[in-house]
Amino acid sequence: MQQKTLRSTVIPGLRYRDAHAAIEWLCSVLGFERRLVVPHGEDKIAHAQLTLGGGMVMLGSMRDDEHGHHVVASEPEGKLTQAAYIVVSDSDIEALYEHVQAKGARIVMELEEQPYGGSLFAVRDPEGQLWSIGSYDPWVEE
Repeated sequence: MQQKTLRSTVIPGLRYRDAHAAIEWLCSVLGFERRLVVPHGEDKIAHAQLTLGGGMVMLGSMRDDEHGHHVVASEPEGKLTQAAYIVVSDSDIEALYEHVQAKGARIVMELEEQPYGGSLFAVRDPEGQLWSIGSYDPWVEE
């Protein structure tokens, strides 16, 4: 029996009011790629998988179902209890920052060196989810 290699054992799951728009934003602004998009009815997304490097996020439309009763949509100006962190190389972070600016994304933390290493900036997507992008790689041992 061939053993399957796990790529990532923790995959964030997000819900959006307009999942189609969220997918478009995540792909065009942050560089995610569509791996799987499963429609639900005419205007909803049942399930989507977007990849970036070796990572993935799963997302779907807000729904009034069993899972939906446990999820609250973020508010564009609201404070959150979670955020996603995307690791990029030192040589790529400035170009990505400029790309995000050119796309008109709402930058909530300007690109800045961090005291623990690397540089970081943060943006909010159109529905208020916080995305931090940094060159600090927590997997690299000093």
